[in-house]
Amino acid sequence: FQPRQSYEVSASIPRSYFLGHHHAALSRMRQGIANIGLIIECRDFRVPLTSWNPLLEQSLASSPAERARIIVYTKRDLGPDPAAAHGRTQQAVRHLRDFHLAPGNPNRAADVLFLGTGPDHSRALQPLLQAIKAVARQRDSLTGMRALVVGMPNAGKSTLLNRLRGRGMGLPKAARTGSEPGVTRRLGTPVRIVLGEGHADGEPGMGEGVFVVDTPGVFMPYVSDPEAMMKLALVGSVRDGLVSRVAMADYLLYHLNRAGLAPEYMARFNMGRPTNDVHEFLWAVGKRTGKLAKGGEPSLEAAADWAVQQWRKGELGRLLMDEVTPERLARAMEAVRDGNETLSMNQAVKKEKVARKARRAAKRLGLGAPE
Repeated sequence: FQPRQSYEVSASIPRSYFLGHHHAALSRMRQGIANIGLIIECRDFRVPLTSWNPLLEQSLASSPAERARIIVYTKRDLGPDPAAAHGRTQQAVRHLRDFHLAPGNPNRAADVLFLGTGPDHSRALQPLLQAIKAVARQRDSLTGMRALVVGMPNAGKSTLLNRLRGRGMGLPKAARTGSEPGVTRRLGTPVRIVLGEGHADGEPGMGEGVFVVDTPGVFMPYVSDPEAMMKLALVGSVRDGLVSRVAMADYLLYHLNRAGLAPEYMARFNMGRPTNDVHEFLWAVGKRTGKLAKGGEPSLEAAADWAVQQWRKGELGRLLMDEVTPERLARAMEAVRDGNETLSMNQAVKKEKVARKARRAAKRLGLGAPE
């Protein structure tokens, strides 16, 4: 069996999910940024490069002396088990840390952390709380410190805020959460996660304490790479239904096969052999799970939806879908500098038309495609 080595994404896939409340939230963040001492950015560990939103980074940019940044890669436990990933996962973690903490990085982070989703990972919150307190002590403000938690839709921002509140204050959650993007649609009120100096259990250097503001997930105006849009749809950063469920299941199957996880789905769905055919895969899923249409035939749509939801819970193979290398990280940074990832939809479409015309002209002249 030879798994597919590349994936051809349909040209008709949507290339944006930049909604009205994303624009409004970004405007409000810009207006209130002067009062913010720390930005906590959440990114999905399964797609660590693809879930990086350069629009947020550019809109809220400042020097580290003005405003610190902490990068939190969420859903770490939904990525591959380090013991079973032949060192690739550990390498990705090391490359990400080295990149964000490099002295020459103009957007150098104060810290980089990797957090899981379940209660078993609550102990990992302590390093994050310590990093937040370190930033607050450095600022040493009498009024305490305000922090924004930002990121792409469904990156785990509200969940993180609730866990910080529970760990730091022993209080119940303060932000609504859900499995679909868009649960948070406006900036929240500041939520205290660390007590101030005036409290009996407060710590010195905290002023009135540390307060975190939850924000809506903000998508990019335009996704230049159609495969990146497929990744974001698969991890739930866009509303389900925007991208075909069968296409999402096909893309999932492509990654499962490339990661060597075919034996797992073969055993689960009573398949005698691995497959690159999504219809064969979904037929087996539908039969095994009872996702049937009229006449008892498997429903491909229902089976595809079930498979995607199971994978999002970590029950159908755990994947790292981005290749994380120093070269890829440098390329992503270069794309940000060029402004390719922060164009509006109209600007991006115009740029693509110009590029297509240049390629056609070069082909007619026998020069090949321009670099």
